[in-house]
Amino acid sequence: MPPATADETSTAPRFLAAGDTAVVVEFGTVVDRAVNRRVTSLGRALREAEMAGIVDLVPTFRSLMVHYDPTVIRRAEIEEKVNALLPDLSDEATGGRLWRVPTLYGGDYGPDLEEVAERTGMSPQKVVEIHSGGTYECYMMGFMPGLGYLGTLPDELALPRRTEPRVRVPGGSVAIATNLTNIYTKESPGGWHLLGRTPIELFDLRRDEPILLNAGDSVQFYEIDEATYKEMRARADEGDPVIEPQEIDQAGDGA
Repeated sequence: MPPATADETSTAPRFLAAGDTAVVVEFGTVVDRAVNRRVTSLGRALREAEMAGIVDLVPTFRSLMVHYDPTVIRRAEIEEKVNALLPDLSDEATGGRLWRVPTLYGGDYGPDLEEVAERTGMSPQKVVEIHSGGTYECYMMGFMPGLGYLGTLPDELALPRRTEPRVRVPGGSVAIATNLTNIYTKESPGGWHLLGRTPIELFDLRRDEPILLNAGDSVQFYEIDEATYKEMRARADEGDPVIEPQEIDQAGDGA
């Protein structure tokens, strides 16, 4: 579950042991865009450094877990390298990919849209306009393959999770909770508020790259009608990814 949101941030990380083959580099204790960008920036810098012995990098909202082979590299060497990279880390958007995600809002596809509108004091269409009007960064991946936690949701739409989670949430459901939004990649239980559904498959083993989103990517939602949804869904059923990403330059703008 995502940690609570606050405005606490930190530029000096903590190094936390995670067994004898991993170290966690923690930049803060909250969900915060600037904190997450430093996590993403460190991950990118370590990949570019190509240090022998580092076998995997796993970003979260506020930390980066560095998995390493202790027969090749020592934890102290990793910490030394991270500290050397700190001055060049950025809390600004620095590249990645932009995905524009078609979404059919409301009705059977988004059964919580009316309730969200009522609780936030807005019309359903205004909720759609606000949700589809933002650009969300993929802070981290989980709890199922291809699912990215996207933020930050505008304050007007911030609601706690549902008090009664659903046993079945359809795959492709576009949902919100706290200050985040996401897309359920497959049918599963879930407690987020369902605003709509996208016809695209974010996780498909038939593709060369089964997972579309990666941490550090950005997402924009746009509204489609039911006929378009069904046309795109038919293509997705055939293995077509339906959408392509737009590369974002180092200044954070679309290329």
